[in-house]
Amino acid sequence: MLLVSTSGVLGRYISMPPPVTIWWRCVIAVLFLMIFCWWRKIDLRIHHKKDMGTLVIGGLLLGGHWITYFYALQHSNVAIGMLSLFTYPALTSLLEPLILKTRFRLSHILLGTMVLLGIYFLAPGLDLQNEYTKGIALGLISSLMYSLRNILLKHKAARYPGQMLMLYQLVFFTALGWPALLFMDTTQIVDQWPATLTLALVTTAIGHTLFVMSFKHFSISTASIMSSSQPIYGIILGMVFLSEIPGLNTVIGGSIIIATVIIESVRSYK
Repeated sequence: MLLVSTSGVLGRYISMPPPVTIWWRCVIAVLFLMIFCWWRKIDLRIHHKKDMGTLVIGGLLLGGHWITYFYALQHSNVAIGMLSLFTYPALTSLLEPLILKTRFRLSHILLGTMVLLGIYFLAPGLDLQNEYTKGIALGLISSLMYSLRNILLKHKAARYPGQMLMLYQLVFFTALGWPALLFMDTTQIVDQWPATLTLALVTTAIGHTLFVMSFKHFSISTASIMSSSQPIYGIILGMVFLSEIPGLNTVIGGSIIIATVIIESVRSYK
């Protein structure tokens, strides 16, 4: 979660259009993961045709999630962008039983509600003329895509290595997303490559792969709620590198989210 949370600061720092940033992010991450899979001799074969379709959809959802998230960061700040995204644990708690036909757990719904309460304190007042409102709306769309992608991959994580799942998603999005580059300025990559490289290696190739691998050990709802520590890490990184100082409401909301993560971690351990 610490590695994945670097996306907030990097998303604010990189000035390229989000589709361009995300495409380069995927291309570079694909290279890193291919080298890693070759080094570790990880089997990249897909055993069932249906799994191929699932990974294509997962790749599109992952790419769409990243693009809308980066637009949310551009319209707001690290705190608002990350925190609007983190309505997804609550969405996952509600969607997982419906899609995977599992039973509803009151604990997940209650903890998801706690996350929403924390975000209530962290988000500013909603004003339709405010750029932050656009950021929150884009963050919510990103949240929905992320939740659906995680649910989609739940059963695949038990069947395939996390590195292999991440690699295929990135490859499919890279192949399907390149036409967007024809309509956008891509020359900024010359100046932005250090941050883009960091985003691809640290945030994507390592951070997101570790997150997918965690699906073997937790339900998607549990993994989602535990990952609610990301906004806290992101806000701290924003303070250090972008001088975005949170207010009192951010402290209160962040405390509620941290409490949720601790409760779910203890419950999961037991």
